[in-house]
Amino acid sequence: MSRRSPRPTDLTSELPPISYVWETPNRRPRRAEWDIPDPGAPGLLTPAMRAKLERIVRRAPEVMVKITGRTKSVAHLKSHLAYITRNGELDAETEQGATLAGRSGLKDLQQRWEDDAGLDDKRRRDGSLSINIILSMPAGTDTVAVKDSARAFAIETFGDNHDYVFVQHLDDKHPHVHLTVRSFGHDGRRLNPRKADLQAWRERFAGELQLRGIAAEATPRRTRGQVRKADRGAVLAMRKRKVTPNVDRLARDKVLSEVRGGRTAKNPWDEQIKSRQDVIRRRYLDYAAELQRSEAPVDRELARQVRQFVKDMPAVETRRHALKNELAELANSRRRDADQGVDADGRDETRGDERAR
Repeated sequence: MSRRSPRPTDLTSELPPISYVWETPNRRPRRAEWDIPDPGAPGLLTPAMRAKLERIVRRAPEVMVKITGRTKSVAHLKSHLAYITRNGELDAETEQGATLAGRSGLKDLQQRWEDDAGLDDKRRRDGSLSINIILSMPAGTDTVAVKDSARAFAIETFGDNHDYVFVQHLDDKHPHVHLTVRSFGHDGRRLNPRKADLQAWRERFAGELQLRGIAAEATPRRTRGQVRKADRGAVLAMRKRKVTPNVDRLARDKVLSEVRGGRTAKNPWDEQIKSRQDVIRRRYLDYAAELQRSEAPVDRELARQVRQFVKDMPAVETRRHALKNELAELANSRRRDADQGVDADGRDETRGDERAR
């Protein structure tokens, strides 16, 4: 019976792929260059992995690629195109590189897309004519690079099969591009992006920006230690108007019910989130330890940056945890006020009694 070779004990051979920390939580994630280990040394950072790790720990700006809606009628399409071009004041560009100037150019495009929609015999009455997308970067990003990257992204993603038109907006602090893509493709299929597609689009847009010298990334929240989803725009707008959204009210009522009942509901996903974050943070620190062993100053500096990045990660707190902490703080505040003789309206009950006498 042959004896197995002893397992190597050095850290390098034991390290799992660093790419776990920035993988997207999709069922079938797309393999990217930075996700492919070196066959000869699968535990080491490849140049592509290292470059991505450096951008992450140095907090390169995150790109935004967001589907903002769909146009479902010719009138809706016309209204949307008028909006993104500011009623023809801004030039639009098509997949053929043609510039549409003024309302006359838009009218030709609208008519062509309307005529083509008649060829889509599989389209439901409420089916979309186009999908509207925003590609955005933080304030201060070079606007020319943003537009050039958006153009390259659109060519690569839709140029072979879908007509589209895009317009850059510079009247907002965040330079962004509105991209409207015709749903009906030249191959007869309809555009129906999924979650994995959106992440692939983010990575592609970030890659185009990187090619133009712009530090940009497209990592999932968990890579940066964030576990809570961003609130929808409509919810944020309601809060700004001092209106309580239903989602906030229902979440608050659920937590209140738990607290008043003296029970804590078991949420397996909370444990999964915490467990995943533990693994991610430990993975970062494992590679920081490996980099620290290097004699190269640049490696040791990157190790320091990785450790600091993990240290600065936010606490693992879900929305339910945040609400429980908020309610606990509110209860403690009221208890302190009661001890000091202040009623719920902020009036000093003791002084009120003295004046009454």
